[in-house]
Amino acid sequence: MSPPYILFFMSAPKQTGIKIICENRKARFDYEILEKYEAGIMLVGSEVKSLRAGHVNLGDAYGMINGTGAYLVHAHISPYQQTAQYLNHEPLRTRKLLLHSAEIQKLLGKTQEKGLTLVPLKMYFKDGRAKVELALGKSKKKGDKRESIKKRDQDREVRRAFKGNHKK
Repeated sequence: MSPPYILFFMSAPKQTGIKIICENRKARFDYEILEKYEAGIMLVGSEVKSLRAGHVNLGDAYGMINGTGAYLVHAHISPYQQTAQYLNHEPLRTRKLLLHSAEIQKLLGKTQEKGLTLVPLKMYFKDGRAKVELALGKSKKKGDKRESIKKRDQDREVRRAFKGNHKK
C-alpha cells in the first residue's frame, strides 16, 4: 500500500503595494492642487492589459461629475497589441470612476464653483486594482506659473550651493 499523497496547488502571489503606471506632471504646473481623492476605475480586460504594459496617457484627461456619477474623460489607453482588433477597446472612451456617493456629492458642489476642475494626477495599481488619483485644482495664471519657475530655479541653485560646500 502506497503512502497517501497530499497535493498542494500554488496560486499566483498576491500583489501588494503601489505600482505607478502614469503621472500627469503638467497638471501640477498648470493647476494649484487643493484636495486629492483616490478613485477606482471601471475597465475592460484589454484596458487592464494595456495599463500593465504602461500604455496610458493622462495629458488631456479631466474628471467630470454629473448626477449619475464620476467619469474620467479623454484618458488615452492604447489598444492592446496582442488582442484581435474587434475585441479591443476604444482608446479615448469615457470611463466610470468608483467613488462613494458622499464624495461625488461633495465634488459636484465644488466643481460647480468658479474655476475649480477635477484633474487626474496619476494612475497606479494598488493591491492589484487600478486606481486614479484625482485632484481638485484651480487653474494658475501666467504670473503664478512664472513664480513656480522662479521658485524651482532658486531651489536648484540652493541645492547646487549646498552640494558644493560638502565637497570641501
